[in-house]
Amino acid sequence: MARVLSLILVLLLSISALSLISSSQFEGFDSDEASFSYEEEDLEAPLDPLPSASLPTISLSSPLEATPDPEHHPNPSTPTEKPHPNPTTTTPSHLQTDFWDEDEFEGIPSTPETIVIQESTDRESETKSIPESSPDPKPATPIKPSSYWVEIVCVSFLICFIINYFTGRKENETTALAWAAKFATKDSIFEKNFSLLGTGDGNDTPLLLKEGQDVFKFYASGRRYCQGMLATMYMHSRHDLIARVFGWVFPKKDIITFEVIMNDDAMDHVVLAVARKKEVKAMQKDEKDLQKYASPNAVAGPAGKRWVSDELAVISESKEVAWDLFNEAVLDQVFGDKAFEKVGKWFVSLHFSDQQPGLNKKVLLFKFVLPDIKHMADITKLVALVPYYIDIIGRYKLSSNARAKTEAARSKVAQEEFKEMQSARQEALQRRKSERRKQSEEAEAKLSAEALRKREEKERARQLKKSMPRVKMMR
Repeated sequence: MARVLSLILVLLLSISALSLISSSQFEGFDSDEASFSYEEEDLEAPLDPLPSASLPTISLSSPLEATPDPEHHPNPSTPTEKPHPNPTTTTPSHLQTDFWDEDEFEGIPSTPETIVIQESTDRESETKSIPESSPDPKPATPIKPSSYWVEIVCVSFLICFIINYFTGRKENETTALAWAAKFATKDSIFEKNFSLLGTGDGNDTPLLLKEGQDVFKFYASGRRYCQGMLATMYMHSRHDLIARVFGWVFPKKDIITFEVIMNDDAMDHVVLAVARKKEVKAMQKDEKDLQKYASPNAVAGPAGKRWVSDELAVISESKEVAWDLFNEAVLDQVFGDKAFEKVGKWFVSLHFSDQQPGLNKKVLLFKFVLPDIKHMADITKLVALVPYYIDIIGRYKLSSNARAKTEAARSKVAQEEFKEMQSARQEALQRRKSERRKQSEEAEAKLSAEALRKREEKERARQLKKSMPRVKMMR
């Protein structure tokens, strides 16, 4: 019985304890929830506060303080008041003191108030910077022709270049055809002195060969003492607009050259050049045969006889050759004082040589100025010198004294050339030896010690064998 009573007593005590615990939990739950919700509303409040007149006093409280007052609970159905338009007037004190960490935000203003002020000023500046769209846009200004001056200049230059190309090409072709009609057609100089004119043997073959817009060639053959003649016309580049403008500043003349290749047995020892005094000096510097064989001083005329014009200078290997080639007939027609006044402006130079560098040694060179169409007949006497000197030099023979001097000069030049060739060969041989020695040294540097030892032994045995006397065995 006592045991039953004790059990009942324990049961009653446990029930009373449970009731006390449950009442205390429900009693403190309302206060904690109210304080917590109030704190969350305070923390989640916007940074823009209400005016100071309607701002309630806010203080932090612990969950263990007094129970909340239901009168102070916010009514969710009531509308919230609008914040003040100026967010920079006041700032909550708890944000300035408790929730701002200066060490965490370095380089940012110390108070949130300045941040709010900066944000507001940035928004105002952005609104001011946005241009107001005008209802009536201004009409676009018309483009003036002066803005296209670069294009206009380029197009004009291109048009002028194209027009000049065709007109300049036509001028050069007309001049070349006028020369051919004067000197290479029927009953002309070259038609009477050569049996074959042009590049072929047919009747329809052209007389002139056009190698460019400013280069034309004429070929003739079929005459004794020579293999053939090649006439080349070097014209001014009239088809090029820039060259034409440059030619106005520095005038350039059209040139025609005649190159006659003589037979090997038809030309004796002749080295001679005739030109104006300045041009003769330039020729002697440029031409190797004149450097080696011709005298540096101009040839004087024979005593008591006429000589070439004072504007000209003659350099030759032998005075006898110069006197014989410039006879009275040539002086009367071309190179005399009176005759040269008429044809002197078209003459450039003459160069005869049997030691011309190149494949063809014996060559006659004539160089004249090519006139325009109206004055093409003025060079008739100069062109006539070509067949005339072919016959003169083909039949010409030097005297014994002059030949001895020319042969001595040629033998001396041949010895000098042989010495130059020998020295060049020696230099090439030394160069090859030095290259081989260098290659062998590089190969030895790459060999191992054992290979070097074997190579030295082989070289020593070869030297020993070479030093031993040779013995012949008789049977």
